Amino acid sequence: MDFIIPAFSDVHAASERIKPYAHRTPVVTSRTFDAMTGTTTFFKCENLQRSGAFKFRGAMNAIQCIPEAARKNGVVAYSSGNHAQALAYAAQITGLPATIIMPEDAPELKVKATRGYGANVVFYNRYTENREEIGRRIAAEHGATLIPPYDHPDVIAGQGTAAAELIEEVGPLDVLYVPLGGGGLLAGTALAAAALSPDCKVIGVEPEAGNDGQQSLAKGEIVTIPVPRSIADGAIVTHIGMHNFPILQDKVSSITTVTDEQLVSQMAFFAERMKLVVEPTGCLGAAAVLKDADSLQGARVGVILSGGNVDLRRFADLILAMAGTGA
Repeated sequence: MDFIIPAFSDVHAASERIKPYAHRTPVVTSRTFDAMTGTTTFFKCENLQRSGAFKFRGAMNAIQCIPEAARKNGVVAYSSGNHAQALAYAAQITGLPATIIMPEDAPELKVKATRGYGANVVFYNRYTENREEIGRRIAAEHGATLIPPYDHPDVIAGQGTAAAELIEEVGPLDVLYVPLGGGGLLAGTALAAAALSPDCKVIGVEPEAGNDGQQSLAKGEIVTIPVPRSIADGAIVTHIGMHNFPILQDKVSSITTVTDEQLVSQMAFFAERMKLVVEPTGCLGAAAVLKDADSLQGARVGVILSGGNVDLRRFADLILAMAGTGA
């Protein structure tokens, strides 16, 4: 794959390409959240996207961009869950075979869903094995196309369509908060915001335990960290993608972090007050708005709710544990 940095024109093309397949997810508001933060906040509900997360956008766009001659050999991906499900579902829709490499400790819900979409699942140990190496090997053995979860120009362009839809629907924003794992969603969002709401500050949000993106922006180069431990399983990565980092350097205002406790509190708020099931990673942006509320008074704020794929037993356990500690 050539090293290509996507532009907003690629986001626009992706939007047209995936339109027959991806949901145009709703944008919702909460008077209670606005009162708590002193903002007018718009939530883009990618937890209601096909396969339960924004990842479907990038996966479908990447598959649509595969040359016809190469499609018969299928696709390979590595993912902790949401990209796995998204690529498996997109492959099922387009009739391509798919092999997905997942960590042994991936949420059972996500493994079952990935298999349910017809994909072959190969497990690895995220603490002792390199998923990129496994992915390249399997792709080479089968002549398949490897589609990484975030470090790929077609994936980045697809992910940017969520923010493009948000801004098209609600108008210019002052600040836009985006979950950050490997950087595909944040990079795509930054491209969309720069084109459609140029005065908008784009802020990435990581789990406190895994702030490799924050470190990378501060240092001016990609920083690799040990595998972090956080309930935000969709943001458990060791480094930002090479295709993403130049976009983040150029177009992202800052990167902040939130704790696991703040994520659980936000999950409870979404369920109780907004009747939304949002996974921990999907709560990163909203939790950061609450943390930053003092500096956001009167602002028009956008938040990408990146996904809703959380096992209900796990969801209940986290909420009950928070209640038990009085958090």
